[in-house]
Amino acid sequence: MIIFLQLRNVLGRRTGNEKPPFDPYASARSSDAAPAGGGPDNVVSLPRRANEKDYTAIDKIAPAGSPVNEGLRAIYAVDPTFEPARFVDGVKIAYEMIVMSFADGDREVLKNLLSKDVYEGFVAAIDEREKRGETVRSSFVGIDKAGIAGAEMKGSEAHVTVNIVSQMISSTLDRDGKVIDGDPDNVVEIKDLWTFARDTNSRDPNWKLVATEAED
Repeated sequence: MIIFLQLRNVLGRRTGNEKPPFDPYASARSSDAAPAGGGPDNVVSLPRRANEKDYTAIDKIAPAGSPVNEGLRAIYAVDPTFEPARFVDGVKIAYEMIVMSFADGDREVLKNLLSKDVYEGFVAAIDEREKRGETVRSSFVGIDKAGIAGAEMKGSEAHVTVNIVSQMISSTLDRDGKVIDGDPDNVVEIKDLWTFARDTNSRDPNWKLVATEAED
């Protein structure tokens, strides 16, 4: 499908210098925040030693000793606020927003989700589509699967790659309204690997999409 080929073309490269524009787990933090003074009076949380890390959540994502687990532990070591499960929930939201915004040509939404270079690639693809008089009609059905496939620290930057399997209906129409690609009545399965990154030295908790590739 043209829309996904365009996405992979403009996102198939990595960047590392832009300020991250997306916080994929901000809503999870706010929704899970406990009210002041809440909780049973007979429960006492013992303080954890400063050098003691709790890798339970990470070990649930990937087996201890695996490359993914080691990468997530490296990220957690420098960013104790990082929670893999909430991160994946946020990626699901970001994925739908990015795909649909690209289809709709919504530059403002994309600008807040992508790094500068990637955003410029998106805009160039949208501009070309509009010059040809083409429009995209899309309906996002849902995400069947989303799981962390890779994680690593690159200097001060955390990189997390997520395997995403989604369902979508999409078609491209020419200036006369004729379908030239896709099928307006057919649900298509899309498999992608999307990589997000953020600078752990920054006080900004936001993540940015830095690369995509098709999964075989």
